Amino acid sequence: MSISSYPFDEQSVSEGQYSYLFRELASHSGIADSVGGAGFNVYGDGSGMRVKVNAGYAIVRGHAVQSTATETVTIAAASAATRYDRVVLRLDPTANTITIAVVQGTSGGGVPALTQTDTGVYEFPLATITVPIGTATISPSNVQGEREFLGNSVGGWTTATRPRGPRTGRLGLNTSTNQWEFWDGTQWRDLAPTINWSTIQGAPSTFPPASHTHPWGDVTGKPSTFPPGLHVHSWGDIGGKPSTYPPSSHSHSWSSITGKPSTFSPSSHSHSNYLTSGSTISWANGSKKPHSNAASGSGTWYSVWVEGNGTFARNTSSIRFKKNVRDYEINPDDLLKLRPVIYDRKDTVDEETGETKIGRKDEVGLIAEEVKAAGLDWMVNYLDGEVDGLRYDLLGVALVPVVQRQAAQISDLEARLARLEAQLS
Repeated sequence: MSISSYPFDEQSVSEGQYSYLFRELASHSGIADSVGGAGFNVYGDGSGMRVKVNAGYAIVRGHAVQSTATETVTIAAASAATRYDRVVLRLDPTANTITIAVVQGTSGGGVPALTQTDTGVYEFPLATITVPIGTATISPSNVQGEREFLGNSVGGWTTATRPRGPRTGRLGLNTSTNQWEFWDGTQWRDLAPTINWSTIQGAPSTFPPASHTHPWGDVTGKPSTFPPGLHVHSWGDIGGKPSTYPPSSHSHSWSSITGKPSTFSPSSHSHSNYLTSGSTISWANGSKKPHSNAASGSGTWYSVWVEGNGTFARNTSSIRFKKNVRDYEINPDDLLKLRPVIYDRKDTVDEETGETKIGRKDEVGLIAEEVKAAGLDWMVNYLDGEVDGLRYDLLGVALVPVVQRQAAQISDLEARLARLEAQLS
């Protein structure tokens, strides 16, 4: 039989036929409550791995379910990664039941899909439960509601719980936006959208004004003064002009100056001495004055020291300049470890000119690091915390105990020799 009708008196009507009939009357599955009401609301109260489900009445694929008390639903223990479970109303036509059940997700997976067949098991979502790693309790923040709500001729829902797969023309109030909306077969559209210029179809992009005028009094925002536009005046029309014009501050390039002399004799001047008291040379690379001077004439001569800041000073040794004088032990064997070497200076690049300067060849001296390693650190100079140079002037002081030891050894040998000669005679 291709056509059937029901229900009529003394007629057997199947469960599936009633379910189909009620689905058309109720439009879809949902909670029989106002949008956002407490019917079948799922919540966590922090009492452990469980959630509570409020009492409520619902239609699931044309079948009714009623709960008259709050139910407690157990959530499985946390997994090795975050898991998402879903609390559902599960319609099982074979068992003739609609029960509250948990669809457990997979560790590290997304929200699990639901079974929603047309004639078999149908799972209606109530909430998604987030189960973090290591959690031992379900708090209110772990529960995200998914309930859809019923309506008669029209329905109501939130943006997140709109009916899935509605028929074209389905109408309802979206409580998230507080706007009436309908399904046009492709998307949910605002039933009474706010009209603005950008939503008007076929509106022109520009409106050329027709020829018209405005009285001066109607013009707003006009300036109080009007700077004159670019224009010229004849010299004769200018009044009150001065008879002379002192030149303003200005400059001339050297090439534009005419009649300049070919040479410029220096005016009377003098140069300061580099070695006078208080004078310093910042680059401290030696005095320029001794470069052209010969070591002649009378007077006292000094070896010149240069401090790290470029100041020149004489080397004084009188007891008048010293205090806390005490003996300093120098191990002659440390001096005997020193290794005279011959070497070449590395090439350097002038920072100002970029010119490469060739280092001197075949210089004779010591290596500062080897002097330090020999235990003579007091002869080493440091710059910015690194070994830099040597106090070669202290090398003579260091050699004194070597000479003293040799003198004592010679004196001892001479005494032995004298005794030996006396015995032989």
